[in-house]
Formats: sequence, C-alpha cells, structure tokens
Amino acid sequence: LAENALQGNRRIHILVNNAGISLPESAAETTLEHWDLTLDVNLRAPFLLSQLIGRHMIEQGGGKIINMSSQAGEVALADHAAYCASKAGLILLTKVLAVEWGPHNIKVNAVAPTVILTPMAEKAWADERKRQAMLAKIPLGRFGRPVDVSGAVLFLASPASDLITGEVLTVDGGYTAQ
Repeated sequence: LAENALQGNRRIHILVNNAGISLPESAAETTLEHWDLTLDVNLRAPFLLSQLIGRHMIEQGGGKIINMSSQAGEVALADHAAYCASKAGLILLTKVLAVEWGPHNIKVNAVAPTVILTPMAEKAWADERKRQAMLAKIPLGRFGRPVDVSGAVLFLASPASDLITGEVLTVDGGYTAQ
C-alpha cells in the first residue's frame, strides 16, 4: 500500500500509524505467538511504514508522522504485558525518529488515548466489573470516543503543531495525571 502511494511523483505529507491490537492475558499466560503478533502490529509495522515513508519525506524536505500509542504505553495495565510493551516502545520510537529526522523538517509525534470505544475495546471491556473499575480511575469518568482522538490527530497534522516534535499528546480523561 505504501509503495503504491509512493509511485510516480506523489508527495506524502502526513503518515498516521493507527493499526493496533490487544490480546488481554496475564504475563504468565501470554504465548510467544500472541507476544509476537502484538509487537508486529503495534510496533514493527509502524517502524517499517515510518522508515519507508520517512525516507520519502527526507527527500521531499519534510512531513509529519503521527503514531497511535496508548495510555498503556505510559502506565502499566495488568493483563496487557505485550500491549503495554508495544505501546511504550512506540513512544520511544516516536522520540528517536523526532530526534533523527527533525533536521529534515519531519515532525514525529504520538497520541496516547485511554480506552476508545471501538469494537475491539467494547469486547475487551465487556465485563462490567472490570469496566467500572477502569472508569473509576479516569477523572473525567468516561472512556473515549473516536472523535476525542481524531481532534488530537488533526491538531498534530495541522500547521498549528509545526514546532512540536517528539511529543506524546495524551487523551485519557486524566488517567495518567494521577
């Protein structure tokens, strides 16, 4: 897909790495297959896409890369070892790329949302007791909606963020503020 986008004389100004999976299970029960799959989707794929598109952005004189991380990349969540590790890795990858590619006018940032009510999250948080326990830790008292995250991404993609790079915009209702 990315290689097709690069064919011809096309310019790519913005890359949003937004794929992600979570396979909640205890660290003791996490299989190597689940570990590898989670890190492949959540960390390896954004690295490979950023590398491919980043080379193009270097040649064209700049661009913006926005990585979708998670509050779980900043604060540990039980039963999410692979997910937390992948999202924390993505935050550090964001910072490394910002440092390396800043001289080429490439801004690299991350968005770290709380639970966003997507079909994947609805399934992961279907247990009402687990859901209420998590909601109790969010000062604003609710999970996020896709629109909550899209505003952050639009800001980072806009000229209003042209002096911002290497940052994590946490959209979590205050969860990590505690």
